[in-house]
Amino acid sequence: MTVTHVHSIDTAPDPVRWPDIARVPSGVTARFGAPIAARLFRRAASRLDVRVALPDGTNLGSGDPRAPLMRVHRPAAFARRVAADGLIGFGEAYMAGDWDAPDPAAVLTPFAASAATLVPRALQVLRPLVLPGQPAAERNSAANTRSNISRHYDLSNELFALFLDDTMTYSSALFGEVPARWDALEAAQHRKIDRLLDEAGVGAGTRLLEIGTGWGELAVRAAQRGAHVRSVTLSSEQQELARRRVAAAGFADRVRIDLLDYRGVRGEYDAVVSVEMIEAVGFEYWPTYFETIDRVLVPGGRVALQAITMPDARMRATRGTYTWIHKYIFPGGLLPSTEALEQAAAHTALRTEGRLGFGSDYADTLRLWRERFTANADAVAGLGFDATFRRMWEFYLAYSEAGFRSGYLDVQQITLTKGGAS
Repeated sequence: MTVTHVHSIDTAPDPVRWPDIARVPSGVTARFGAPIAARLFRRAASRLDVRVALPDGTNLGSGDPRAPLMRVHRPAAFARRVAADGLIGFGEAYMAGDWDAPDPAAVLTPFAASAATLVPRALQVLRPLVLPGQPAAERNSAANTRSNISRHYDLSNELFALFLDDTMTYSSALFGEVPARWDALEAAQHRKIDRLLDEAGVGAGTRLLEIGTGWGELAVRAAQRGAHVRSVTLSSEQQELARRRVAAAGFADRVRIDLLDYRGVRGEYDAVVSVEMIEAVGFEYWPTYFETIDRVLVPGGRVALQAITMPDARMRATRGTYTWIHKYIFPGGLLPSTEALEQAAAHTALRTEGRLGFGSDYADTLRLWRERFTANADAVAGLGFDATFRRMWEFYLAYSEAGFRSGYLDVQQITLTKGGAS
């Protein structure tokens, strides 16, 4: 695996912008729980293929010099953060510089592979009592969803352009048998998009609904086939750039991009495509998502979804937990399981026709993005994003890569059809 440089914290985190990073927790849970957290971490490290270096010269974990290295610079602060906030604290400790790694994804992969057993079962039952639940303000109701989406996708089009390829596609590529290199990424993104359009039966004259616009590449590819596309997004930044890209490609007359919640879509469509959008819908709204597709899709119509999935048991055990990803990256999100998607669609006329899983391709996509992001650190700083933000983004990309690299997460293209065609 390629090793990437990790940025050090050369200035203290801004206490206004990053209050929970600038201060180390000092409450009762942090102070009295820190020794327990330290013991649990040592126990976990002893079982995993990692090396942990402490500032006093102590080394934990694997004795294999090839095992990925995690350097804990401030053990007391690290333990307090983990004691107070669990995995949120683990991620915040990275943001604060309490620990780092030459290759954070390599370190996080064995942790992800053992995610279900890192905390002893006897202590797992205490999770709801100790860790916070998701804030009501981040439920994906029609009133909240625009704000949730904006916090991530409206950061800056220029930021995303610094680590995405020229297609501006922010979802897993499909490499197949092609080596996963930067110079192969654009073609792999087109391979992914084209497969979705093929599965949805998109061709000349197709009335296509796209739920979740991104920056418009799929809409352009569909218009090149002769389709008439309506795409909906809740990101004003994405809408603006996607419209410009569609116009530059010469398809402004075939592609309409609306700033609209998926629940507000009206009309009839021959096909629906949605790429890694259902993760932002929320558990309680998954049935509404499929009901909406069922409502607007003509009988005999086809649906092609791309969705990140996780094991059903883990999804149900953790679905009410507030995580580091919720707090800093995707408020209100939840990764579905295959079973949950089937259940959510069961009361509609939609039936699953096929699936393709390619989680290892997502791990490679994320690696390429992370390498590009890190290489462009100075340009990211030039956009006004400070060192704490850059470490947060590096952790997010590495954390996500580890999920797919370990097999804990998968990404699937799912094809559905609507019954009732005459």
